[in-house]
Amino acid sequence: MSTADPVVETRDASARRGGRVVWSHVDVTVRAGEFVAVLGPNGVGKSTFLQVVLGLLPVASGAVRVRGEAPGQANRRIGYLPQRHAFAAGTRVRGVDVVRLGWDGDRWGVPLPFGGARSKAARERVDEVVELVGASTFAHRPIGELSGGEQQRLLIAQALVRRPDLLLLDEPLDSLDVTNQASVSALIQQVCRSQGVAVLLVAHDVNPILPYLDQVLYLAHGGAVMGAPEDVITAETLTMLYGTPIDVLQDRTGRLVVVGQPDTHEHH
Repeated sequence: MSTADPVVETRDASARRGGRVVWSHVDVTVRAGEFVAVLGPNGVGKSTFLQVVLGLLPVASGAVRVRGEAPGQANRRIGYLPQRHAFAAGTRVRGVDVVRLGWDGDRWGVPLPFGGARSKAARERVDEVVELVGASTFAHRPIGELSGGEQQRLLIAQALVRRPDLLLLDEPLDSLDVTNQASVSALIQQVCRSQGVAVLLVAHDVNPILPYLDQVLYLAHGGAVMGAPEDVITAETLTMLYGTPIDVLQDRTGRLVVVGQPDTHEHH
C-alpha cells in the first residue's frame, strides 16, 4: 500500500441531486499507484462520485481534495474516460488520432500538418502511450474496425496521454466480453504500478477486476464503506450497509455473488 500523499481525499462528504441526498458520510483516501473500484447497485451515485472529484457537481457537505486542491482545480492532471458505447463500424478516424485528441483535443481545430517542437512532442507521447497499452499493432487502423477491447485500450491511452496523476474510468468494462474484461483490467493495474497513477474505476461487476484491486469503495443506501476487497465485500459489511440480511457467495471459480436485495444478485 502506498504511503504517498493522497491523490483523492474525502472526509464526511455528501452529494445531492434534485434535492435528494445521493450519498453521505463518505470517507475516501486514494494514493498514487492504487487501483480502486467504485461499486454498488444502480442509482447509488457511483458516477456522481466521479463528477464530484472532477468538480462538475459541488459537494453538498464535508470536504473533498484532489491533489491537495479543491475539485476542478487540478483537472489537467486527471485522465477521464466517461461511459460510452462502441464506435460505429463505419468510423474512419484512426485509433492513433483518437489518442492524439487527448493531447490537444481541447484546442480549436485539428493538429497543423507541419512540424515544430510541440507537434514532435505530441507524436512522441502518443507513440509512447500507444505502446504502453499494447496497441501499436492496430493503432493506425480506423477505430470503427477494431474490437471493443482494442477500442478501450486506445481510449485508455487517450486518457493517459497528458501524464495524469489520476485516472477516472466510468464503467470501461461494461460492453466487453469476459476475455477482454480480464485483459483490460490487467492493463489498468499495470498502468497503476508502472506509471504511479491512481485509478478510480466504476463497475457493476467486481469479478473481472477483483484480482487486480487494492481497495473498493462500496456505495449503498446512501452510505459507503472503503477498504480491501476481502474486508468490504462480505456478508457482515454489506448487511450493515443495506440494513437487511445480505449473503456473499463464492462459486468454484472464485466468482463472488451478492444476494439479498434487488439489483445486485446478478452482479459481483
